[in-house]
Amino acid sequence: MSLIGSDRVRAVVGLGATGLSCVRFLASKGIEFHVVDSRDMPPGLEEAKRYCAPERIHTGGLDVLETLGVTELFVSPGIALRTPVLARLAEQGVAMRGDIDLFCDYVDAPFVAITGSNAKSTVTTLVGLLLQACDKKAVAGGNLGLPALDLLCEEADFYVLELSSFQLETTDALKADLACLLNVSEDHMDRYKDLYEYQRVKQKVYRGCKAAVCNKQDILTAPLLSENVPVRAFTTKTPDLKEFGLIKESDGAWLCRGVERLYHTSQVALKGSHNHANVLAALAMLELLGQELRSDAVATVLKTFRGLPHRCETVAIKKGVTYINDSKGTNVGATLAAMEGLGSVAQKNILLIAGGDGKGADFKPLVKTIGLLVKKVYLFGKDAEKIAVVLSPDTDVVLFNTLDDIMSSLSEECTEGDIVLFSPACASLDMYQNYEKRGEHFARLVEAL
Repeated sequence: MSLIGSDRVRAVVGLGATGLSCVRFLASKGIEFHVVDSRDMPPGLEEAKRYCAPERIHTGGLDVLETLGVTELFVSPGIALRTPVLARLAEQGVAMRGDIDLFCDYVDAPFVAITGSNAKSTVTTLVGLLLQACDKKAVAGGNLGLPALDLLCEEADFYVLELSSFQLETTDALKADLACLLNVSEDHMDRYKDLYEYQRVKQKVYRGCKAAVCNKQDILTAPLLSENVPVRAFTTKTPDLKEFGLIKESDGAWLCRGVERLYHTSQVALKGSHNHANVLAALAMLELLGQELRSDAVATVLKTFRGLPHRCETVAIKKGVTYINDSKGTNVGATLAAMEGLGSVAQKNILLIAGGDGKGADFKPLVKTIGLLVKKVYLFGKDAEKIAVVLSPDTDVVLFNTLDDIMSSLSEECTEGDIVLFSPACASLDMYQNYEKRGEHFARLVEAL
């Protein structure tokens, strides 16, 4: 554990869940700080006042930072480091840090860092459950559930962190005991110059790690590490020795470590090739953490864990039509994974509902998969027309104003065996408070059919 020096002037920039966790944590350590937020009445303001003197709380703009003599900032993930006042202060030598940097200063147990464009919440949750099944006290959080600093209130054998690219921006040497980058596809292109800048930020998860897991089928996840750092790769194809992958046989497919059969896919509640990749990644991490892969306890977790709400979640099956809520599919890569995991070229039975705020993404990667697997596309939201323009002229596409309108139309067009996949490939903030509210709306509309 390394304590923070006391000769610095600190400020927490941005309230919200992560900012408040920094406020609570710094106060618990007796460290003085300012709170600065661009909004006049940010959420969490009243709670912040319980931990910080009123004269140290500054709202309504960030420029006040230049008058406080700050030497160290804890910047909330939602605030880009390119923000002019932050960029100016960084040039003057002010340290730009985040909640994860603070976590690393104080953590005194092994921790796992998991990131990726997609599936990081599912895998983080699964790794936590698997460690608990191995009789380890594991707590999971970070970008998922409890903020990382709140996890430190609880003693644990392992901390399992989901990390966003925004959280990784400030980290220079994470030094995780185990780091995993699941996949990289375009996301947050309104914050990054291009895919490769985004990838470079994601790759920071590996810096200083003691062991790593990567995706053999995604070269952008390959870590640049010294030879003495153990690395395990996962793939949905036949694995090489020491890799985790799928071996297909006449009775179905097996999740394997090399040639060793671990679990038949029929023993795993998570369905679809994208989910099998998630399970393989989790098993690879479990091995590197020194845990037994084949046990009744591990088998029980795999048999009972059906995934997270709003992530390829089966809402209902009505008149032979399966309704899938993948509202957490907030980028193109997530929607591709959902379609490929659930679809069939032979049946071409997916009715895809998509749209929202595309965050500057390129939607062209959707075209081929939609052409192979999707019968009809229903679009709504801010970037509906942008998506429609890039799709093939042969694609049956209809634009709507609201999700309610889509469901009214779609319910009359479904036939037995169809899969209605609500996977927007976009953020929700153009029309909803968050992706959870969007998914709940979809579920209500399905139940009302």
